[in-house]
Amino acid sequence: MWRRAADRFATGLPLGWSRRQEHAPPPGDTGATASRTAGLADGAGLPETTLWRMRTTVRDEPGSLAALCRALADHRVDILSLQTHPLSDGTVDEFLLRVPGTPERDVLAGAVNAAGGRDTWLERADAHDLVDAPARMLSLATRTALDSAELPLALRQLLGRCTIHSVPARTLKGEPLAERVPDEGVLEDHIMKFRDPSGGSITIERPQLPFTPTEFARVRALVDLDARLGQRVPERRDTLTLPEGNAITVRRADTSDLAAAREMHDRCSERTLSRRYHGPVQYADGYLDHLLSPRHGRTLAVETASGRLVALGHLLWDGDETEVALLVEDAWQRRGIGAELLQRLVGMAAETGCESVYAITQASNTGMVAAMRGLGLPLDYQIEEGTLVITARPSGLRRRPLPVPAGRETAGR
Repeated sequence: MWRRAADRFATGLPLGWSRRQEHAPPPGDTGATASRTAGLADGAGLPETTLWRMRTTVRDEPGSLAALCRALADHRVDILSLQTHPLSDGTVDEFLLRVPGTPERDVLAGAVNAAGGRDTWLERADAHDLVDAPARMLSLATRTALDSAELPLALRQLLGRCTIHSVPARTLKGEPLAERVPDEGVLEDHIMKFRDPSGGSITIERPQLPFTPTEFARVRALVDLDARLGQRVPERRDTLTLPEGNAITVRRADTSDLAAAREMHDRCSERTLSRRYHGPVQYADGYLDHLLSPRHGRTLAVETASGRLVALGHLLWDGDETEVALLVEDAWQRRGIGAELLQRLVGMAAETGCESVYAITQASNTGMVAAMRGLGLPLDYQIEEGTLVITARPSGLRRRPLPVPAGRETAGR
């Protein structure tokens, strides 16, 4: 884990939304052939049921779908929703199923394959999947319209487990980086590509399951909506009072804060910058354009009463294991600002369903270590050659009080 993170800092190009680990489906997930088809109804007497998402391909001829539905009904499986995706060599049918008990994947897939299905894929579902497709798309479009940082989260909710790469147009040294993607996008079985409004590209990969033309059209609609609306960040400000009495404001930040962030860099010591960026300090300013872009995640800024930017906290989308990073100007360190930012950022991660949050720092950075411990969450530590990766599970984060409206003051951490 730490090697890939270190490589990213060495190249100076955040990976954005890429996963740090593979999530390949179990062997019975795709194209499984079970040795028996009995067993689904064995749990019929149990009070509990489980939700499953299933996708299978059937012949494009009358009666093929009916045979599949009869096989599911024979095993007391309830079909909650069905979507069909016609292709050149058959029809892909996507189901949401309520199944008695908790059958094995190969048992469920075996019953479907015996009824004429092929390339069957199965995954456990949850209550969010009960929303019908049109309502789901409207909800995702609303999230995307309100906040640029929501696009990768909306895409993952739409597509399930996938890897999303956001590639900038140029490197920190100004060299071309992203490939030129046609305006209409590209669909290649397990890969989709779209042009980013900033000049870069967005690549989505799902090795365990090919994309359908319908999914491609839905993703393109969300990407087009994001491009048409331009960069946008919610206008929310919370005013807090530090223990010594100084008032600070915490708000969302974006690329419009680039100049103020560079000025803060100029006021930071080389030691502070090297602890934050783990690389040559002369390239520190070059990271800001990527980090402040909502395309890569969410950024919180801390301002003094006079409006000076003194701290930045970044939540960077990296699959289920989102990264968190802090930079606090030297003169404002050890006042609780880092702890406040970290608590808010990890809370954001919990709200978006992130399974884990990790911080990369130096083993000697006692301030960051203390801030992570202050979350009150179980922590995992990995260290090698002075690089420390601390991982937390945000689902257990203590609930914060409701935000105070802008202009009112509360005690800060």
